[in-house]
Amino acid sequence: MPQVTLGKTGIAVDKNGFGALPIQRISKDEAAYLLCKALDNGITFFDTARSYSDSEEKIGYAFEGRRSELYLATKTPAQNAEQFWEDLHTSLKMLKTDYVDLYQFHNPDFCPKPGEENGLYDAMVRAKEQGKIRFIGITNHRLHIAKEAIHSGLYDTLQFPFCYLATEKDVELVEKCRKADMGFIAMKALSGGMITNSAAAYAYLDQFDNVLPIWGIQREKELDEFLTYVKNPPVMTDEMKALIDHDREQLSGNFCRGCGYCMPCPADIEINNCARMSLLIRRSPSAPQLTPEVQAKMKKIEDCLHCGKCMEKCPYGLNTPKLLEENYKDYCEILTGKEF
Repeated sequence: MPQVTLGKTGIAVDKNGFGALPIQRISKDEAAYLLCKALDNGITFFDTARSYSDSEEKIGYAFEGRRSELYLATKTPAQNAEQFWEDLHTSLKMLKTDYVDLYQFHNPDFCPKPGEENGLYDAMVRAKEQGKIRFIGITNHRLHIAKEAIHSGLYDTLQFPFCYLATEKDVELVEKCRKADMGFIAMKALSGGMITNSAAAYAYLDQFDNVLPIWGIQREKELDEFLTYVKNPPVMTDEMKALIDHDREQLSGNFCRGCGYCMPCPADIEINNCARMSLLIRRSPSAPQLTPEVQAKMKKIEDCLHCGKCMEKCPYGLNTPKLLEENYKDYCEILTGKEF
């Protein structure tokens, strides 16, 4: 059973982490069932966030009385010390615990450091001194902030998008974390749903012994798939290599990862799905993307204000309005039977 150690934290877990963002979309009892089944079958690292609506509450409900069996990681989007303490106290209450193993700054557009006017990093240190958190982490989608966090020596872990579509610069980050004895947590290991072969995704990440992937799970069949990898981890094959090469050719570069940091849209466009609709249709069952409800969402692209706010917030520097326009054109062609 392959394990990964998160740098100097010493946290050693199975190479399957449970990403708890999707459980906000299911009922409390359904979530509790999935969470407990995961824990009972060897998954012991659970990652959530204050921003994931009721995800923390569902985790607290599921694991009441079992705290010692698992590692809990959560995040705060706080911009100052006051918000930090409010978020931390709320998270502890929702998770039904008096400490979290890893507390992470959630995708800040700067790298928090000691002595700053906002007081964020200093608050994190005080929380650690008080025993409310064990280790300090940061998550990000921006390469330059991730590098700054590593070089600062202030963080125990980095959570960053990493999958088989990774660039050389992303792989370099993993190696920098290794040299700094800093844990690396791979978010978007399935690239927001664009990667549909989880075995290939796992086999690629398994080549990096310091990387912990967290898989977003909301259905039992998804959980069962990853549970098979606990005892029988996939091994890279020639067939998988060919699939990865094909996906890199099709997906690398200018495509929407669905992270949602461009939201909300002033024109109420669901950018994080509409800007990648063509790929969603081609890489997953198409029927759910062709319903009247989805058609209405795509039609709202016509209301785009071209204000540029989505581009300013996109951590990947995408020309989002252009992506929306291209996807809408393609979608209309599919609906009228010109393609697909």
